[in-house]
Amino acid sequence: MRRKIIQIDEDKCNGCGSCIPNCHEGALQIIDGKARLISDLFCDGLGACLGHCPEGAIEIIEREAEPYNETVVMETIVKQGRNTILAHLEHLRDHNEHDFLKEAVSYIKKHNINLGQDADVKPSLVSAATFQNMNEALNNEKVEQGSACGCGSAKTIDFRIDLDKVNSAAAAAVAAPASPALSELRQWPVQLHLVNPMASYFQGADVVLAADCVAFAMGDFHSRMLKNKSLAIACPKLDTNKDVYIDKLSTMISDAKINTLTVPIMEVPCCGGLIQMAKMAVQQSGRNIPVKKIVVGIKGDILHEEWV
Repeated sequence: MRRKIIQIDEDKCNGCGSCIPNCHEGALQIIDGKARLISDLFCDGLGACLGHCPEGAIEIIEREAEPYNETVVMETIVKQGRNTILAHLEHLRDHNEHDFLKEAVSYIKKHNINLGQDADVKPSLVSAATFQNMNEALNNEKVEQGSACGCGSAKTIDFRIDLDKVNSAAAAAVAAPASPALSELRQWPVQLHLVNPMASYFQGADVVLAADCVAFAMGDFHSRMLKNKSLAIACPKLDTNKDVYIDKLSTMISDAKINTLTVPIMEVPCCGGLIQMAKMAVQQSGRNIPVKKIVVGIKGDILHEEWV
């Protein structure tokens, strides 16, 4: 079949990163000073990144495409070096592509590819220890396969069957009505386009930068994520003018002197852009602060968290 996919001219690419926030699927990363397509599985071919490259280094090509083959992808990925390999593995893990991740790990073992720690590894990428943990988890635990391809944010899933079971069990028990949960929100507004990055509630604060859907998925979002923290929310796929987001976050870090940035995102691929914006803001600010990435499942459970 014929398929549209982006192609990057590495000679033209200067690593500015302007394309990254506009790749809603998180398939692009800046690695070793160049934009890399770390997973063509998640490149939707829409070209949202094209108009944001000042060097014209990105174009859409249409070519005959075989069915996705992780081994073939790994043959290309390994040529781009250790950082790109680790970024690809992390991408597969975060998008619940466990079968492809197993295949990639098998390829690495078969070809004796050395992913040991070295001084040139960027802290934003997974470490060799993290890679080892992923490998051990895949060998020792039964994992549930994610969607084979495409954007999970558009997949239709009905939770009502599970909720009916919970409600039936609750109805069988006699209990006093619970008190309403208290809000932990400390400010207004919360949407990133609307907040003032120098507002008093950001000064020296621990900040949560949450994808819009997280609070709806997590029943205990306020008590678990928001207590004693300031909040900004954004949608990396649907919001416009995301360069403003990076500027505001950078100002919070450099001028408001926020302490930490916690970034809860949904497990769907299009949410990955938010953590990329957070990383770019830290880099732009010139001030290194702890950034925690939290991946939330579509039923509200925390699937993965790490400091990046």
